[in-house]
Amino acid sequence: MISYNPKKWLVYIVRFPKADTFRKILPLLIFMCIYSYAITYLEINYWKLSQNSNLKNVLLMHNLLGFAISMLLVFRTNTAYDRWWEGRKLWGSLVNNSRNLAIKLNAFLPNDDDKTRTFFKTLIPRFAQELQAHLQNEATRLELDDKPHPEIPNFDTSKHVPAQVATLMMNKINWLYKQGQITGDQLIILNGEIQSFMDVCGACERIKNTPIPFSYSVFIKKFTFIYILTLPVGLCFSLGYLTVPVVAIILYVLGSLEIIAEGIEDPFGRDENDLPMDRMAANIKKNIAEILA
Repeated sequence: MISYNPKKWLVYIVRFPKADTFRKILPLLIFMCIYSYAITYLEINYWKLSQNSNLKNVLLMHNLLGFAISMLLVFRTNTAYDRWWEGRKLWGSLVNNSRNLAIKLNAFLPNDDDKTRTFFKTLIPRFAQELQAHLQNEATRLELDDKPHPEIPNFDTSKHVPAQVATLMMNKINWLYKQGQITGDQLIILNGEIQSFMDVCGACERIKNTPIPFSYSVFIKKFTFIYILTLPVGLCFSLGYLTVPVVAIILYVLGSLEIIAEGIEDPFGRDENDLPMDRMAANIKKNIAEILA
């Protein structure tokens, strides 16, 4: 995720970062400028369609359609941002749940039980790491730590790895209860914390596996393209060669809204505007190590 100072907005007007929509839409802008110039040139020098009173009012159609397309794009962008923000809240909950579980384990476990503390010190942040890899559909590249842990097996990546991590932690907690190291009340408390991990995982999967409906997304793209493609025909009657920059500005605004929505509707990717899950996972690992030290 790009970190920036929102108060220095003048700086970002003249700068074009790698994730800026202008870079992505620039080839289409060039094409539309050439296309608009060609339409205007033909109209002024050859077609002279503006002399027809009926065709001269074709711009009224663009005014009506412009309102409709703006409403669609606003709804599209808001829907995409809601998905991004919900993903951020879920990972914020995962950070809090990891800390809460570690704090309770620190209170319940004996201070000299280094083996159990090391087990949870490793597995709690491992859940966040595996969840990130699971959402990005790749095997995790993060290591446990420098010491071998025979009690922690290599997870089967063909199955649901976050569930395997949560199961391993739950089995360990249940074993501690059977050994009399924690009470029944403490078992119930810790069970709720483990359940919250899987609740976060399931909610993230819901966002990841449920994209914006295909027909809705494609319709907006087609509608926007047809609207922009016919815009020079209506504007050239009244604006002349000013049609070229006007069409370019309208295309930049409408096209950028769609590109922004595409970029943030899946917050669990590797783009610059996606959630910094690696930093949050590293923060969890640091906090858990401090709590269970």
